[in-house]
Amino acid sequence: MVEKRIQPLARDAMAYVLAGGRGSRLKELTDRRAKPAVYFGGKSRIIDFALSNALNSGIRRIGVATQYKAHSLIRHMQRGWNFLRPERNESFDILPASQRVSETQWYEGTADAVYQNIDIIEDYGVEYMVILAGDHVYKMDYEWMLQQHVDSGADVTIGVLEVPRMEAVGFGVMHVDKADRIIDFVEKPANPPGIPDKPDFALASMGIYVFHTKFLIDALRRDAADPNSSKDFGKDIIPYIVKNGKAVAHRFGQSCVRSDFEHEPYWRDVGTIEAYWQANIDLTAIVPELDIYDKSWPIWTYAEILPPAKFVHDDEDRRGSATSSVVAGDCIISGATLHKSLLFTGVRANSYSKLEGAVVLPSVKVGRRAQLKNVVIDHGVVIPEGLVVGEDPELDAKRFRRTESGICLITQPMIDKLDL
Repeated sequence: MVEKRIQPLARDAMAYVLAGGRGSRLKELTDRRAKPAVYFGGKSRIIDFALSNALNSGIRRIGVATQYKAHSLIRHMQRGWNFLRPERNESFDILPASQRVSETQWYEGTADAVYQNIDIIEDYGVEYMVILAGDHVYKMDYEWMLQQHVDSGADVTIGVLEVPRMEAVGFGVMHVDKADRIIDFVEKPANPPGIPDKPDFALASMGIYVFHTKFLIDALRRDAADPNSSKDFGKDIIPYIVKNGKAVAHRFGQSCVRSDFEHEPYWRDVGTIEAYWQANIDLTAIVPELDIYDKSWPIWTYAEILPPAKFVHDDEDRRGSATSSVVAGDCIISGATLHKSLLFTGVRANSYSKLEGAVVLPSVKVGRRAQLKNVVIDHGVVIPEGLVVGEDPELDAKRFRRTESGICLITQPMIDKLDL
């Protein structure tokens, strides 16, 4: 790994976050919000990880392209990310699909979401563009990737994960030579190509791209003029460069940010109910794989002014307690028992209720004597007294959204349909 330059390249870069997708595999969790706006980790939203990585890397110009049901996402960014100041050569632009190119055209793909805002990008005059997905959980210093991009003379540098070869069948996979130059890009291959130095592993795309700005703008304009293009980075822009230019892979392990407690590079696509539940529950471990307590790489977010969490009652069968759990501010655990659960802000868990393996989004009220195991409870749900979830798989599947492994997603409309 090369040493960092004295003058960081991030100072002359813009981070452009693609945050317009629904994330349909999260089912009802994205009925009212885009996937990047889904809550994560007790007080954050998923998009906060990409934005925090950019900020912590030294990037001070950030744009976020939104589209699907963007209100809660835009409101979150207006509240939590309004501290960047133009007078310090900083900027934070929220870029909804607004028919800027055509009165009938919304963002037609990931590349089009950048193309329609070329004039804004050109106005800033930045040398480099870092294109990011807004829906993954990880910590990464983009400066290392920028430096590799410049040193290698690449037209595009693509962030990649090393994954066991046959686990890469659901990803876009990079076939590289010994110098990590990409010689082929294969979308969801049945037989993924191995890495030259690790044949049992493959390089999966993270959806992170670094370009020189001028090269990117030229590529976007060429692609926009192609009537057969789907206007997508992974399907159109990247394969064209692999074939006609120089594309280089940047391995996540070289720039992953790890505290003393993190041993392996951590990256998660929390795009399914099971993956979302697991990544949140992972944070309740004694030493979690993702250290969100690392003050050297903070995860910035909208910080509400809230009272601290409170635990009350100390009777033998009515004790407010939590073990192996994460409990956010403004929660009141009133004679309830929590184990291996993660509670977001403003949750009320009432007497004699028990929560195990529960991911509870903000402002949920858990009624007395409710027994909830392996659940994700959406924002603002009121759990009726005595409700039992996690003991009868057939009944759970009739009432709620139940995964194959037994995780139940609970929303208020599902509760309203119950015949209790």
